[in-house]
Amino acid sequence: MKTYKYITLFALFTASLLFVQCSDDDDNVIMQETCNDGILNGDETEIDCGGTTCEPCGVVLDFSGTYKQEDQMGRPGINTVFGTEGFKDAFNVTVPSEMQVAFQNKFEARLLALNPGYTSNALGLNAEVFTTVLSNDVLWLAQSGITTYFNGTEVLTGRALSDDVIDISLLLIFGGADGTENPGLTSDGVPTNDVAFATSFPYLAGPF
Repeated sequence: MKTYKYITLFALFTASLLFVQCSDDDDNVIMQETCNDGILNGDETEIDCGGTTCEPCGVVLDFSGTYKQEDQMGRPGINTVFGTEGFKDAFNVTVPSEMQVAFQNKFEARLLALNPGYTSNALGLNAEVFTTVLSNDVLWLAQSGITTYFNGTEVLTGRALSDDVIDISLLLIFGGADGTENPGLTSDGVPTNDVAFATSFPYLAGPF
């Protein structure tokens, strides 16, 4: 009889230890540590910082010193197309306010080399005026109205995600006054993105 009681007590004690251990495991399971949940988890050394995933704790960014401009890409493809005649690096380090004086004539020469028959484009701009606009490589943004790289009427009032800036640039370089000249050169042949834009921020599709 005593042996039966001891066996029963031992079984109950073992089960209670198992229950406590499972409960402890469940309470402390980390499904996925994050760096903005206000909880010390994962291998964080302090709440939401440190470890292998989060930013280091107590780090203050140092913005002192002298900064240099090393690249210029206000409008996609402009420097790639027009800065290939030995001045791309110089263009990259020139502040926008000095670009027209330094590079307009170089841009014009490049434009006429690419399209010797250029007289005007869909904006009604001759070579000198068009390259004056292009050589000041900043992306303008209208504070009101339509935001577009070029929609047939408005031009360079900004850039919408759906704007095909490469096709627009090719059209303005090769398409002539009505956009119909050199049809084989006015598109890169890529009509749309392979993934649609989202309807909410950040709008772009996630990485592959």
